[in-house]
Amino acid sequence: MRERAGEDLRVLFGQSAAVFAEFAGPEHEVESANPAFSSAFGEGRGLTALLDQVHRTGEAAVGNDVVVVRGTGAHEREAFFDLTFEPRRDTKGAVSGVRVIGVETTQVKHAQHLMAEHRALLEQIARQAPLAEVLDGMARCIEELAPQELLVSVLLADADGLHLRHGAAPSLPGFYNEAIDGIATGEGVGSCGTAAHRREPVIVTDIATDPFWDDFRHLAEQAGLGACWSTPILARDGALLGTFALYHRTPRVPQDTDLALIQLFAGTAALAVERHHSESARQKAEALAESAREALAQAVSAERELRAEAEQRADAAAALAAQMRAAAATQSRAPRPERCQLGGRAGCGATAEIKVADSWGDAAWGCAAHVEEALIHVRSVFIAGEELGGLDAYLNR
Repeated sequence: MRERAGEDLRVLFGQSAAVFAEFAGPEHEVESANPAFSSAFGEGRGLTALLDQVHRTGEAAVGNDVVVVRGTGAHEREAFFDLTFEPRRDTKGAVSGVRVIGVETTQVKHAQHLMAEHRALLEQIARQAPLAEVLDGMARCIEELAPQELLVSVLLADADGLHLRHGAAPSLPGFYNEAIDGIATGEGVGSCGTAAHRREPVIVTDIATDPFWDDFRHLAEQAGLGACWSTPILARDGALLGTFALYHRTPRVPQDTDLALIQLFAGTAALAVERHHSESARQKAEALAESAREALAQAVSAERELRAEAEQRADAAAALAAQMRAAAATQSRAPRPERCQLGGRAGCGATAEIKVADSWGDAAWGCAAHVEEALIHVRSVFIAGEELGGLDAYLNR
């Protein structure tokens, strides 16, 4: 991958075009010029100050980063040149004109800027900036640095790899982004759906005639799109992460620099998306672990509460059993009491109607309500035999 990235950079730097021209006299009339110079400077526009200086002083001069604006409106672009101005002399040694020799450094400037922006994107990825922010910044960077107008789109694959979702497309119309959000991956589904399906680049040079765009041609026409070159964004294990596409307003065949640009930033997008997926998985795992810890803490707390409640019930049962034993002891020494013996410390003024006993041989008389409570809460308690009058009293209460 490192070797491929190096090849892409060499293509992006490209070959600088040499420019040459000879001017005569103080008016700087062009005697000769190669096509590259004429295309950039015409009759010497923008160079008058340096031409005057060299003609006046007779000393050579250097002009670095000389800027020439090419095109107009949306197609306006800056071109950069490094130039050397040398005096021309006649047979007597007098300055008769100026010779200009130089090279266009536009691609070098763009490549330098491109690499600076690329490093900034890698830094964003390293510090785990939001994926949408990284992808949007990458798209804007490419659109700004491209020598010709283009529009960048990044689509992200669903987990199942069957559909593509909007990732970033800052210059495409909103209606277009909404329309293609969620498109299927498959053969003939535009440039991006097909590239995702094939796992290889798909170059559509003319949307108006390409069959891949039959279902989307009306959208492309409405958005003013003429060509679309798409390449899949793949993880290191070959899994589909999304697609990276360059759109053009008019039909166009990609150059080597275009393909190098796609490869470079498709790799950067893959790094950003993989990092995002890894971070999302880590956060999800941490959230699940935290949820499990909270559930365990709740379970432990509930278990403690149940244990405390059980202990309270046991204490209450023991207290009631003690009361019954005390009542039984008293009853064994006395005839049937008039009042309930099961009212606890608060006492009970109700008539003693039913006799209850337990397996220990303890017995007591109580009202219907307290006897029923004893039967529910005290283990082994039963209503005393009918011969003692308890059952008959209970049945006829």
